[in-house]
Amino acid sequence: MERRDGEIPAKRSKLSDGGGSEDRLSALPDDLLLQILLKLVDTAVAARTSVLSTRWRRLWTLLPKLRFYPGAQPLGIRAALESHEAPALRYLKVGLLDATPESVAAWLPVAARRLSGHLKLVNTVEQDGSVDEARRIGAFDLPCFEDATTIHLKLGYLGLAVHPLGVFARLTDLHLICIRLHGPCMLGEAVSSPRCPFLRNLTVRDVWGLDNFTIHSESLMLLRLEKLHELEQLTVIAPELIWLNVTICFLSSKNQPVANISAPELVTLLWSDDYDPRFTELGKMENLERLYTYPFFVYGQDNYVHKSINSNIMNLLRHFELIQNLRFKLLYPLEITDHEYLMEDITRLPKIVEMNLHIETKGHSFGTSFFHLLTMCTGVRRLTLTLDCKTSCLVLLTLS
Repeated sequence: MERRDGEIPAKRSKLSDGGGSEDRLSALPDDLLLQILLKLVDTAVAARTSVLSTRWRRLWTLLPKLRFYPGAQPLGIRAALESHEAPALRYLKVGLLDATPESVAAWLPVAARRLSGHLKLVNTVEQDGSVDEARRIGAFDLPCFEDATTIHLKLGYLGLAVHPLGVFARLTDLHLICIRLHGPCMLGEAVSSPRCPFLRNLTVRDVWGLDNFTIHSESLMLLRLEKLHELEQLTVIAPELIWLNVTICFLSSKNQPVANISAPELVTLLWSDDYDPRFTELGKMENLERLYTYPFFVYGQDNYVHKSINSNIMNLLRHFELIQNLRFKLLYPLEITDHEYLMEDITRLPKIVEMNLHIETKGHSFGTSFFHLLTMCTGVRRLTLTLDCKTSCLVLLTLS
């Protein structure tokens, strides 16, 4: 491997080991020594090899992968990134503990300039706190990673502001988890095609501060939206999208949520959320093969909650005339005393070719609800039944 000042030939240096023996390890070529350093779990440990001899002094700066674990100081991470001399930084993993926005901002812009591969940033929160407290401590700015291919941020509700400028020219995978969004820049604008022309896989999970999410992407193929706590309006225009998951994004909305999905090539849809056909437009999905829904409550005590969720499921199913593969779950409560039987709310189902039915019985008899469901879908050609009993027994039954 070459360095900035040319290749350094292997030397037969001697380390002080009490016997004056020859240092055969340092005589190895740079490529082999770097492979040894890559086996070390922490870049800080690799950097300490500089004290061994002049042969090792700057070797760690040629590593294509850097890893920092909780305990690394922000200025130390920044210094390591600024000292990095490899032609490309292909992988950067940073683990933090109770980080502040200022501590992340100290080194992240340097990483954005150097990284040409994968970034994984995980902030673990040990102190008890709330999302409102996270909002009060502010946010750090996410710079534009022009050459990054994958970005994975799990921030423990640390505040994040998306920079309004720059193009993520090579980004294909973006995962935003446990984040509190700040600032005027719309996340949808940042991940749409003008700024992310090659984005294929997007996950946004457990996020606060996102009430309107609008994305126009010509490249997106997989989209996961889960627990967007304040979402009220969702617009997805993605002609290449084949997999969409919308889970618990609208159920806690204070206002009537509105959704507009345009994904004509969609193959798999997971919709475990509010669905009102007056305010939700799914568009034509002529290629849809698999549909997953929220679990249907067989019995309900809180009639508003359970009946509302069941109503969402039925409204969603009525949107389709034909479903190639339906993944459906019947959910029993632990106790059914004073609960209302809700299966009779299923009065009609679309034509279903194949059904994967999961029944979580909690020890209750399920025959009545099972056969009621079968009477609604007599045209099923293949049925796979999974029973999850109170005794944790799992039964698989496939009928063709």
